[in-house]
Amino acid sequence: MAVPKSKLKSKDSGLLLKGKMDISFFVLLMLILTIGLIMLFSASYEYAYTYFEDSYYFIKKQLLFAVVGVIIMCLVSKIDYHKYRKWSWPLYIISVILLAVLLVLPPMIPGVDYKRWIVIGPINFQPSEIAKFAVVLLFSSLISSNYSRMKELKFGIFFLGFLLVLVCGLVVVETHLSATVLILSIGIIMLIAGGIKKKHMILGASLGGLLALGAGAYIVSYASSRVQNWLNPWGDPSGDGYQTIQSLLAIGSGGFLGRGIGQSRQKYLWVPEPHNDFIFSIVCEELGFIGAMIIILMFCLLVWRGFVIAMRAPDKFGSLLALGLTFQVGIQMVLNILVVSNTIPNTGISLPFFSYGGTSLLILLAEMGIVLSVSRTCSLQKT
Repeated sequence: MAVPKSKLKSKDSGLLLKGKMDISFFVLLMLILTIGLIMLFSASYEYAYTYFEDSYYFIKKQLLFAVVGVIIMCLVSKIDYHKYRKWSWPLYIISVILLAVLLVLPPMIPGVDYKRWIVIGPINFQPSEIAKFAVVLLFSSLISSNYSRMKELKFGIFFLGFLLVLVCGLVVVETHLSATVLILSIGIIMLIAGGIKKKHMILGASLGGLLALGAGAYIVSYASSRVQNWLNPWGDPSGDGYQTIQSLLAIGSGGFLGRGIGQSRQKYLWVPEPHNDFIFSIVCEELGFIGAMIIILMFCLLVWRGFVIAMRAPDKFGSLLALGLTFQVGIQMVLNILVVSNTIPNTGISLPFFSYGGTSLLILLAEMGIVLSVSRTCSLQKT
């Protein structure tokens, strides 16, 4: 049941919210982040010492970003999430411009031949990270404002579908498959939650399939090798299949209880860059099946709690915002684990709160702050 505007204003006048945040969501998030930092240090110190002569190279940076990110998250959680609504279109346009800029700029990361990062001095980031949030924010705003029009083909499928395809098209041209799948999944789940008709869903899926075929034809040379290595990584054990093989060996050698924290063997330069996308293989080796399942369970509980916050939100905008941001974490976790276990082809997707990446961590924690902001407003319903 929606909270009357008068009641909201009486409890939370001005910019800052006074409602209580969802403690369960916050505690779960802090536990996942803490375990992620511990595992990042364990997975990265040998690689960091070998290539940077400093075992603490990665953890020092990530810990700094984590502390700043938690502060930002707490501050964001105090800001009324409705304030972000006016930024939905500007942020979407900025993300599209940044994605388009990547197409004309040369690769900015040394030794990397694909265009995914923008580097400005010491700061580097992927515009696709901004695009994920931009799609969630814009769809939350448009769907909540035009909820009665969601069953219209012109608005529910063609207009919103165009906005989604535009972003996904720019991302797929960068051959960034994981971000494409992630953004597309977020958009689809928000359209379904927004109430589009089933027959329109089928039509949208058909059009999406045609676009996917076109995109697949564009990147066939890029994707085909990944599919081949997924089906048979041992076909090229010292080349493209090497990382997958070493990941599977790490997962298998962990057994039921694991080798123990810090006792991984595969992180000693066997698994390439174990602090990034394949950190979960080191988690499995050191913590075993039991430890890995506990971490997966914690992620599931976090997502479930986020969905509870979404269902209790006082308005459609807050509900869709919490749903989209929480779903992003859940689907990203699932895709990463499927890649690491070779269940799906390698798409280069990170594990939230575990994989190294300062800018990505800051954005994630800020997004979780918005979910907590929604939860603070939810608490007003009980007062």
